[in-house]
Amino acid sequence: MANVIKVERELFEKNGKSYFAYYINGKVRNTEVKAQVVPPDLGGYKVLDIVYDGANEAELVVVPFKFAADDGHVIEGNTFKVVSTDENGEIYECPVQPARKSDKSMLDMLIKANA
Repeated sequence: MANVIKVERELFEKNGKSYFAYYINGKVRNTEVKAQVVPPDLGGYKVLDIVYDGANEAELVVVPFKFAADDGHVIEGNTFKVVSTDENGEIYECPVQPARKSDKSMLDMLIKANA
């Protein structure tokens, strides 16, 4: 069974305002890595506030996909969402994506390392 991957959030300040940044910390080939994830649009930050509900970590869920393009070649990859469950069993989730290409590479390596 794969290990649960946690998405942590860290408070930072910019221009006198406080914001959260979302990271996945881990180790790949004995190297500490930190991959940043972001919601697909700015409204997603409010959704993430609801998912986290004051906590500093939530679970990353990896959803694999695979389909054939019109020209016949197969396209495959993963989509991601941050998920939490409240005391009543209600599930809250928000889609996220790697912030940069380098974060995508690190996230792919972390997923393989945790498989």
